[in-house]
Amino acid sequence: MSLLSPPLQAFLAVAQLGSVHGAAKKLNITQTGVTQRVRALESNLGTTLFLRSRKGMAPTPDGISLLRYCEQAQNIEGEFLSRIGQKNAGRGTQRISIHGPTSIMRSRIVPSCSKVLPLLPNLRITFHISDDSLQSLSLKNAKADFEIMEPRHVSDEFESRLLRPEKYVLVAPKKWQGRRVEDIIREEVIIDFDLTDTMSYRYLEFAGFAPLASSERHFVNNTESLASMIRDGHGYGVLTQEFANHYLQGNDLILLNKGKFMEHRLALAWYNRPTMPIWFEKVLKAIK
Repeated sequence: MSLLSPPLQAFLAVAQLGSVHGAAKKLNITQTGVTQRVRALESNLGTTLFLRSRKGMAPTPDGISLLRYCEQAQNIEGEFLSRIGQKNAGRGTQRISIHGPTSIMRSRIVPSCSKVLPLLPNLRITFHISDDSLQSLSLKNAKADFEIMEPRHVSDEFESRLLRPEKYVLVAPKKWQGRRVEDIIREEVIIDFDLTDTMSYRYLEFAGFAPLASSERHFVNNTESLASMIRDGHGYGVLTQEFANHYLQGNDLILLNKGKFMEHRLALAWYNRPTMPIWFEKVLKAIK
């Protein structure tokens, strides 16, 4: 049973597998049959759905929009099947992908969703943890069902809500304990994620230390590695309180400005669905 027509099934298989060959194998039809169905679909829609190259088939912007529709149709189908009790393997299984940065994903999102999984035995979750971007790219490219991003990147096409604020704290290596905060900020190097990362400067401004800070910085585009560099004494910087707790409790890091934290808001974004499946709604409610 499928809510998708044969041309849409062919399109979806090519989009997911990146090749006509893989789609033909999955659908158990010839490569010519797959190509004809996709071309007929493109003709009917009056658009190009794929960019074709030696590396494979990549969806165009219109192709990405259609891919999102097909995936939602599959989700509705799975919800229908599960409601009437057809939960055998491969029929009622639902999949969901959540993308977000290391700190909040590790400390809050994964634990919250883990509590929901026992209630949804047919749900399979992919957690994609990346600090490379907070600009809604995964959601727009149909690679995620939910994405955590800065509120300024939430566009009108998304549904969204603000999450509980993250609390940023200023941290330094344990061996610097006893030094004056002002001396550390004046003499030591900041460690940040990349050139566009302003979180440390924003905290220093918030705490009144900005005039003392050096403009020199180290960069490492991974939160775990950033914390390790601070632990090893290469500089100081900011981490979320939840993420930093592990290092603080292990006596690897110290708080430089104890009791002073800066709140930072992130948003959870998703595309609106005509019919919201139960499993989608439960995951949405679990993320705070």
